[in-house]
Amino acid sequence: MNEWPNGDQNGNRYGYGSGSSEPEGARSMPQVRRDAGPGYQRNEPPMPASMSPRRGATVPPQQSQGYEDSYDDGYNTGQVYGGGRGGGGRQGDGYGAGGGRPRPRWGKRIKWTVITLVAVLAVTSVATYFWADGKLRRKVDLSKVIDRPETGDGTNYLIVGSDSREGMTAEQKRKLHTGSAEGKRTDSMMILHDGSNGPTLISLPRDSDVEIPSFVGSDSGKKYPGTGRHTKLNAAYAEDGPELLVRTVEYNTKLHIDHYVEIGFAGFANIVDAIGGVEMDLPKAIKDKDSGADFPAGKQTLNGQQALAYVRTRHAFAQQDLDRTKNQQKFLATLASQTATPATVLNPFKLYPTMSAGLDTLVVDKDMSLWSLGEMFFAMKGVTGGEGKSMNMPTSGSNGGNLVWDKAKLQQLVQQLNNDEKVTVSSN
Repeated sequence: MNEWPNGDQNGNRYGYGSGSSEPEGARSMPQVRRDAGPGYQRNEPPMPASMSPRRGATVPPQQSQGYEDSYDDGYNTGQVYGGGRGGGGRQGDGYGAGGGRPRPRWGKRIKWTVITLVAVLAVTSVATYFWADGKLRRKVDLSKVIDRPETGDGTNYLIVGSDSREGMTAEQKRKLHTGSAEGKRTDSMMILHDGSNGPTLISLPRDSDVEIPSFVGSDSGKKYPGTGRHTKLNAAYAEDGPELLVRTVEYNTKLHIDHYVEIGFAGFANIVDAIGGVEMDLPKAIKDKDSGADFPAGKQTLNGQQALAYVRTRHAFAQQDLDRTKNQQKFLATLASQTATPATVLNPFKLYPTMSAGLDTLVVDKDMSLWSLGEMFFAMKGVTGGEGKSMNMPTSGSNGGNLVWDKAKLQQLVQQLNNDEKVTVSSN
């Protein structure tokens, strides 16, 4: 027995007892449309045969009933939502629930950015290495040096500043106060020892009294016997070049020289200009008409021309050669320190001109590698940074105007260097 009322006084049936073929919800809420199901009938026009799903056509969106035309519920695109494994959107297409642009994949972007940067850096580094290696002028053959001392611990570099005017114009010679002397001589000589106890830089005065030993001519290959002849150290270079200079230094010090590095006037000035000058703090004013130096006391930045005048100055000092070597040590160490800065190393517009200026004029031995040259450079920098020591070769007097080395101190110094010990010997 149906306990629901059969309708109101007007005969209208309602509720679940309605006998209408149309569900009550659909009649009372016309804005809501349900999909047809068993027992329900859609009031829609028949579908054309061309649109039949059996023919593979896309089912057109259902027309809303009871909605205003301006309303868009976002579900009339013909896509089927809510199905599949996750629902709420198309699967595997990278789109969000609203069908917008793909979500950015930051992990992959960062990964490929890093890979690209590393690849570019590697290619640039390799290219720079071969470019720089091709510029080195490996002209000195140390295999021609005879009767050499045994090698010790650490690495010994003989660093030479020559008065070579190679490639300089008459205007450059005038501007740099170099004169026009033929040939070339050594204007400064230093031994740089790089070892586990820090670097040690030892200046060899060019007026040092040394014995010229037997040697083999660098060009002729002829052997010249030693005669016990004494002369200034820089005469060995003038007589037969770098090979005889190395032979003479090794013979008189009993210290093995591993590498030879030489730079001329023009190259020195170009390096200084390439890094924008070198800041120096001069304790007193310097004036020397021969070198062209004219500097007040105090802090100042020296350009290439001024720097060359500074390291060549000798007539402004009481102990001309010894005081000059001290200035040369101070300047070269400062130059290395100010060059090895991020502002230069990380700036290709300063790094490449600086490297080019130096490599174009450097003369090294045939076994010198860029790695060894870099180690020498940073060892020189360490002298200024307080990691090492700088000194003049100890002397005990003079002989005919030439400086005589202190043999006892020299022996102790060489022993400490060969054993890579901390140097305790001091200059005069």
